[in-house]
Parts: sequence; structure tokens; C-alpha cells
Amino acid sequence: MNTSFLTPVSRTTLTTDVCRKLVTHLVRGDWGEGDRIPSERELGRLLGVGRASLREALKALEIMGLIETRVGHGTFACHRSEFLSRPLLWSITGSDPDQVTDVTELIEARRLMESELAGLAAGRASEEEVKKIEQHLTSMERALDQPEVFLEADLDFHLAIAVAAHNRLLLNAVQLIRNLMRQWVGQTLQVAGTTGEAVRQHHEILLNIVQKDEAGARAAMHRHLDSMGKLLLRVRSQEIEIRSRP
Repeated sequence: MNTSFLTPVSRTTLTTDVCRKLVTHLVRGDWGEGDRIPSERELGRLLGVGRASLREALKALEIMGLIETRVGHGTFACHRSEFLSRPLLWSITGSDPDQVTDVTELIEARRLMESELAGLAAGRASEEEVKKIEQHLTSMERALDQPEVFLEADLDFHLAIAVAAHNRLLLNAVQLIRNLMRQWVGQTLQVAGTTGEAVRQHHEILLNIVQKDEAGARAAMHRHLDSMGKLLLRVRSQEIEIRSRP
């Protein structure tokens, strides 16, 4: 377990400063995804702080989605896609009626990013990368009656396109909102017939990528996300209406 990067925190440092120091190490990658974080006693010794302040800092990090505690096993660093996405996920899945605004912003963000990624993939994807996209679509077709399997294949399809676009910044952006994408797909799959329509739309996107039609790929992805975005808004509005009933 690597702890050489940890140095004592000033004795006058508050819980917030302990939290900030640990966040820096997590975001910088000093602890990678799945790495076990030292125990409270060990962290307290290395940082030079009391367990009370440290415990509050760790609690904050867990709420932020930076770390997770597994009973009987310890505390571990989360996947980077969890960083910052968890608070936004709460805002989308919470009970506040204004959450539709956040959903609309997510739809807009995906349309902008992924339409461009599809266009870039059409121009840059290697044969191997195109095959990978095709494999995920095949998995979707085979899981029309298996929502959980279909959901993961759908996400993998979009991520494979992001990889094939060869733009690391946009790829990181898609990975950051992966959990939000999972929530989106999971909710739309509640509507009968969604899987079949999604497969048809994904076929259209893939066809344009295979044909190296950048404009066509952008347009196909835009239509897909616009269609599924409208469905998501409808589902969310219905859920809000049901919860608001006396």
C-alpha cells in the first residue's frame, strides 16, 4: 500500500482542510480505482490529525462519491466516473419537482457531446474499434427481454463510440456522466417497446460510422438522443405527478 505521498497536516487545520488534502490525492490518482485507503488510525498518524476530524472528512468524501466503505473489508477509492457525478445524480433522481430542469440540461449536454463524438468516430475509428461498436449492438439485440443486460450493452455502445472518436477530453466527459447515462437508460427502458426502437436507432448511428459519413453520424446520434430524451422527460414527469398526488 503506497502512502509515501502523505504528509502531516498542520495542527490548526480543520476537517475541511483534511478533506481537501485527501480529495487532492484521490483526484490526482495517488490512490487508483479500487485501491484500499489506510485505516483511520493509520491516516491519522500519517496526517497528524485526530480521529474525530478525520472521521468527519472521510464521511464527506463518501458522500461526494470519492470513496466507499465495504463492511468488513475497509475503505476504497471509487471509479473516477463517480467523482462529481453522484451529487448531480441525486438532483436528477430526488423528489424535488424542479429536477426536470436538471434532466433537460443532461439531455442537452449529451446531444452536444455525443453527436460530435459520433461524427469524429465516423472519421477516425479503426476497423477494430468499429467491430467493438458492432459487438455491443449485437449484445443489445440479444438482450431485448433482459433490461439489465441491455442497459449495460447500450452504455458500452456509446462509450465505444467515444473511444473511437480519439478525443480524450470528450471521452473523459462521457465517462464522468456514465452513471447519469445509466439512470437515463434504466428509466426509459420502463416504457414498452423502448428496446426495439433503441436498437433501430443505434443501427442507424453505426451504419453512418461504417460508411464514414461524419455529418450523417452526427445527425443520427442527435435524433437518437433527442427521441430518448423526450421519452425520459415524459417518464420523469409522470413519476413527479404520481408522487404529488395526495
